[in-house]
Amino acid sequence: MDPTQPQSAEDLTGRSKEVFRLLVESYLNTGEPVGSRTLTRTLSEKVSAATIRNVMQDLEFLGLLDAPHVSAGRIPTESGLRLFVDGLLEVGDIATQERREIDASLDKPDEMSSVLDKAGAMLSGLTQGASVVLAPKSEAPIKHIEFVSLAPDRALVVLVTEDGNVENRMFTPPIGQTPSAMREAANFLNAIVAGHTISDLKRVVGAHVQKHQRDLDVLSQQMITDGIAVWSEDKGSEARLIVRGRSNLLDDGKSQEDLERIKTLFDDLEQKKDIAQFLDLAEEGEGVKIFIGSENKLFSLSGSSLVVSPYMNADRKVIGAVGVIGPKRLNYGRVVPIVDYTAQLIGRILRT
Repeated sequence: MDPTQPQSAEDLTGRSKEVFRLLVESYLNTGEPVGSRTLTRTLSEKVSAATIRNVMQDLEFLGLLDAPHVSAGRIPTESGLRLFVDGLLEVGDIATQERREIDASLDKPDEMSSVLDKAGAMLSGLTQGASVVLAPKSEAPIKHIEFVSLAPDRALVVLVTEDGNVENRMFTPPIGQTPSAMREAANFLNAIVAGHTISDLKRVVGAHVQKHQRDLDVLSQQMITDGIAVWSEDKGSEARLIVRGRSNLLDDGKSQEDLERIKTLFDDLEQKKDIAQFLDLAEEGEGVKIFIGSENKLFSLSGSSLVVSPYMNADRKVIGAVGVIGPKRLNYGRVVPIVDYTAQLIGRILRT
């Protein structure tokens, strides 16, 4: 770390702090470099443009500002944005209209997956950024299992959980399957799986099949083994990352190089290459976190920022997260309360 760089906003003098705050706020609003003449119109004390230029040069020397062009305009560096976010950002309550929009979009919760999909669509629309929602893996107790024949070489294993979710997986049943073998397999499973979670299936079922081999015909045993293997190997029951609104970033007037970096970011997210990082972010504790540009490895290539907040289940355990990805000049003061309120609302829905 540069020893000359301020560690907090309190390290700046009164005039430097005000110039820095006004410059960053102007940049976040417009996305354009800010010149001294612009600041003379908003500064609380009447000073010359030359005086402000001197202050801006000092802030540039400290690593808080940068001059992207030959013009006199300045923009905050990543270090400058971090200093601003940590010490000068004013975050108020969520706006009444935005609260209403969020409440309305999640007003009638049905399946949890649907609630999270709606939350992702709502966040991207409301913030004009891209939203990311980390959905928890399914740990609801199993209520019912059945097998459905589709063709001689195709069948479904249908699983209903106690929270009302219905999921099915296709698999290849044993040769010579019969309706009675499918019924026997389903009856056997339903007698032992109720109350267990998907992650328990392989262990619980394997132990019972071993114990009751003599009571099951060969086809039923094979049907059970093949059907449960589909769930044991399937990744659909793992944590899921929902990404919405990528076009909001792709259409942001960026250069071709920037667009390629952002496309790579979203391709990686959708392929779950970095889902472990989101799990880590979610489990770091309560409250909204802001990651700016290269501060987070996941977004370092795209130069994007992330505002993320975890949500919890009834046991106050962090099980997922919601967030917004945007440019570094994101309107943090507006986005932070939106993300925070959405995460709290999802948590309340989970606990009802």
